[in-house]
Amino acid sequence: MALSNKAIGAINFIAILLSIPIIGSGIWLATEPDNSCIKLLQWPVIILGILILIVALAGFIGAVWRVAWLLIFYLVAMLVMIVLLACLVIFIYMVTMRGSGHAEPSRAYLEYKLEDYSGWLRQRVQMPWKWDRIKGCLRSSSMCPELKQSYSMAQDFFNVHLSPLQSGCCKPPTQCGYTFVNPTYWISPINIAADMDCLKWDNDETKLCYECDSCKAGLLANIEREWRYADIILLITLIALICVYVVGCCAYRKAKTDKLFSDYQHGYT
Repeated sequence: MALSNKAIGAINFIAILLSIPIIGSGIWLATEPDNSCIKLLQWPVIILGILILIVALAGFIGAVWRVAWLLIFYLVAMLVMIVLLACLVIFIYMVTMRGSGHAEPSRAYLEYKLEDYSGWLRQRVQMPWKWDRIKGCLRSSSMCPELKQSYSMAQDFFNVHLSPLQSGCCKPPTQCGYTFVNPTYWISPINIAADMDCLKWDNDETKLCYECDSCKAGLLANIEREWRYADIILLITLIALICVYVVGCCAYRKAKTDKLFSDYQHGYT
């Protein structure tokens, strides 16, 4: 019985360790500038990681100090946590499976269209009051001024691989046919009717293309990329947690069997 309890304690200690990458994924998302502006996924991930840590800690204490009700709580609550984590992994995959950049002739960077992304993500940026807050956060960053300082020649700029946010927010859409002066200053559009964003471009460095749908799409493209990385970590952790939980259930069942057998022997003697 003591050996089984030690095994359950060791298994729950592993579960405690597995909560760390979940919490770490949420903290990493929170530190990314784009995610810190939109604030969608990081807190659910962090909270779920903390709950898994608490549940695993309860199971560890229950196993080491032989508190039966804590072990039962662990088995029930951890199953709920695994289901929630699985739902989160599937949800992230579903909302990030759409959307990608579009290549333009003679450009190394990609262009981004808002309609390419999932409806759930689009709703997070299309409401005016939400976008006003997000836009102010993005505008306070140095992503666009850095381009102006780094590239003075058109061809150098056209050959650079911009981030989705830089491509969508710091310059006008390529199909508008604007003439390059510097990365944040463009003149003489050829086809201003090609896209509604052509009319939204403004050379004022506080405006640029922050009102453009391409800027919203660039933000979603950045977020999708980061969420996919986080989803891989969460999926690996989920598989490990399931394995740990199954082994823990087997160890708990063995401990119960050993206790029943021991009680039977004592009763018989």
